[in-house]
Amino acid sequence: MYGFVLLLPFLLIRFGLLSLLNQEAVPRAAYFAPVRGGERVAYWIYQVSNAGIFLTLFFVKIFAAFSWHLVLGLICYIGGLGLCAGSIASFSSPDETGLNTNGVYGIPRNPMCVSYFICFIGMALLTRSWILFGFVAAFQISAHWIILSEERWCLERFGAAYKQYMKTARRYI
Repeated sequence: MYGFVLLLPFLLIRFGLLSLLNQEAVPRAAYFAPVRGGERVAYWIYQVSNAGIFLTLFFVKIFAAFSWHLVLGLICYIGGLGLCAGSIASFSSPDETGLNTNGVYGIPRNPMCVSYFICFIGMALLTRSWILFGFVAAFQISAHWIILSEERWCLERFGAAYKQYMKTARRYI
């Protein structure tokens, strides 16, 4: 079985669940904060690595034979999907200003990004693809710079409320 089947639940959660919960949240989720300097390079690495992840999954197979790769891969994949669903649910209901601090957003500030990483690592383990793992690593490293630009944008937009939120919720875990 090819790895692209792993994308189906991910995409259904990422786009389908968000559309069902709050149609107005879809463009908000697709918005990228303005980037500057080296963040521009990170943005393009993020986009290329994201495309690499998706395309690679069309060419690699899932190894279903019992092994530590399968067990750890399933744990990461299913856990990542669950965290993604929780992140989407919380993201779909921000406060009146548009700031998300509820649900899983009360623990890390970027649970959706964390969920993608965990889910993609699960996919890499399930397919045992070093190429996919490389794309996931590039994706996550570049995502850090995207998150820094988002945090700058959130500080400009939400001011003191976001600054306080930064004190109560860690960036990732």
